[in-house]
Amino acid sequence: MPPAPALEIRGLTVRYGDAVAVDSLDLTIPRGQTVALLGPNGAGKSTTVNAVLGLLNPSAGEVRVLGRTPRDAVRAGSIGAMLQHGGLPTETRVGEVLDLVRRSFGRAAGEGTWPQADLVTTAGIDGLLDRPVEALSGGQRQRVLLALALVGAPPLLLLDEPTSAMDVEARRAFWTTMRGLAGRGHTVVFATHHLDEADAVADRVVVVAGGRVVADGTAAEIKSGVGGRTVSFTAAPGQRFEGVPGVTAVTWQGGTVRLATTDADATLRALLADGGLPDLEVRGASLEDAVLSLLPARRQTTIGATR
Repeated sequence: MPPAPALEIRGLTVRYGDAVAVDSLDLTIPRGQTVALLGPNGAGKSTTVNAVLGLLNPSAGEVRVLGRTPRDAVRAGSIGAMLQHGGLPTETRVGEVLDLVRRSFGRAAGEGTWPQADLVTTAGIDGLLDRPVEALSGGQRQRVLLALALVGAPPLLLLDEPTSAMDVEARRAFWTTMRGLAGRGHTVVFATHHLDEADAVADRVVVVAGGRVVADGTAAEIKSGVGGRTVSFTAAPGQRFEGVPGVTAVTWQGGTVRLATTDADATLRALLADGGLPDLEVRGASLEDAVLSLLPARRQTTIGATR
């Protein structure tokens, strides 16, 4: 008999009064995958994560983690989590918090914990054990929260906006760690607004909107569902491009204009007829373009709000 999936969600529905946060959501994640959950604010991502952790009782549906109920999986030490609003106790040092969680986690799970030296190296908190919690930067705080999530060497790791407080260098180091964990056989599920991260590190992308899964596949598969290309180049402020053949949208970023086009050849011929195009770049749809195309227009502006 094959092993149970890392995560299996069937018909999950969560209501808050008359509002439906998650609407009959189905999702199965095999062991060992790295999966990105994408969608706008209010799509139901965090609510789904909370249901997987057993932090709420769904109105309908079922969640199984490695064949267990969420609460049984948590008791067994099968899930590690970094939540969006995770906190650390004040007036303590990092090493004291880590030691407390290691001791209490071991008793609760009834299993061994991750060897501390390896855990410290994996989470990238070398040199932080003697530091007061209040003295941590945002990125260092996230690293410590990661270490706490990994204490029991959980087979399933849930991350809700894990790099929201990190700078570029810290984000790169974080995802290097995640790739290492995936290489060890851990299943990593993360919700993020940083679509470049999802494109770079996820084996699979799941797009959620209105509490439902609206797309599920590799990043390449999601992007392939969007036709057209983007033509960008340096242009003089105030130039108009709406009448150029093939152009469906025009956006500006400083002195660079981006033209979404359904016919890149026709667009380029028309533009080059009027002269050169400094810093010209032509590319296919990005993951952000693809995700935005899947969302209702009134919500599209929130998907990259934290970028």
